[in-house]
Amino acid sequence: MTLRLTKDEARRIAVRAQLLEADRPGHVVEVAEQLGRISIDPTATIAPCEHTVLWSRIGWSYEAGQLRKAVEMDRVLFEYDGSFLPVSLLPLMLPAMRRWPRRESSRQWLEANARFRADVLARLAAEGPLLASKIPDTAQVARESDGWYGPNQVPRMLEFLMHQGKVAIVGREGRRRIWDLAERVYPHDLPEYSDDEAARMLDERRLQAAGIAKQKSPWTPVGEAGEPVEIEGLKSKWRVDPQALDGLDDAAGRVAFLNPYDGMLFDRPRLRDIFDFDYVLEQFKPKAQRKYGFFAHPILIGDRFVGMLDAAVDREQNVLRVNAVHQLIPFEPGDDEMVRAELADLAEWLGVTLDSEEE
Repeated sequence: MTLRLTKDEARRIAVRAQLLEADRPGHVVEVAEQLGRISIDPTATIAPCEHTVLWSRIGWSYEAGQLRKAVEMDRVLFEYDGSFLPVSLLPLMLPAMRRWPRRESSRQWLEANARFRADVLARLAAEGPLLASKIPDTAQVARESDGWYGPNQVPRMLEFLMHQGKVAIVGREGRRRIWDLAERVYPHDLPEYSDDEAARMLDERRLQAAGIAKQKSPWTPVGEAGEPVEIEGLKSKWRVDPQALDGLDDAAGRVAFLNPYDGMLFDRPRLRDIFDFDYVLEQFKPKAQRKYGFFAHPILIGDRFVGMLDAAVDREQNVLRVNAVHQLIPFEPGDDEMVRAELADLAEWLGVTLDSEEE
């Protein structure tokens, strides 16, 4: 018999899986292990994504140095493809890395630049760790510049080699990545899995992070992981993490401000289906077309998205300036006070004064 859930229960499962309930985690690694990935983005109207993701889970005790220590010193997290991931995921990713790339144009570019590829690996072997700017561009065939890459082919080759598991990021100098051979960065005693085993286990980890997901979702692919479930009022087939069902009635919510690149917001169809939240990032809209602000942070209270926070840190004045708290649904009694308290905690964590100009 297929399990049936209400939308309220589905939302609570998703919130719990993303560590956004009242019982907060205590450490960076605990967050990374549960979420699977912590997105990296430099847009810092409040703080860079990787830090706001962790603060929104851990709270006042989180310090940016904890993340750096976990990545660069303890090596329990690693940077890959724009995110920080727990090392426990690496053995599940290696089979796909060994098959990369699948796209014919990428294979052709690598084949045409075999000597360039060897040059980059040799330079890292002899002199690494290195910034990309310290590696000569000896490409035989160049790809045209686009919105992500300039004319220098070294960053592109390093990205390709990272996807193949040949090089890895060991740290950062400011926002610039430092590269080395993967064999000097990744652990050597990782377990080995077949392609099918690794794919199945990755589906399970994605479902663990989501709690509940549509069975055939390109946004959160979970395959046959977990158990089948029906959600009241929805026709689609869903999968649920069995462990997320334990103690569901005891879940207690809180206020959370979510960075626009937070993983909780990634699966837009799921947000619409179970949260009735049609989220649109306005960062790339012309100013005149923005309703909530350039980089407004969704406000979660309990298991409902109730508003959008338009705020930014003014480092010259040393203040967190709150331009507006937009209510998507009318706040219930006490919600406004809870949001103001969370804003005060955020300002204190940032080391600035709270300056509210909300309308």
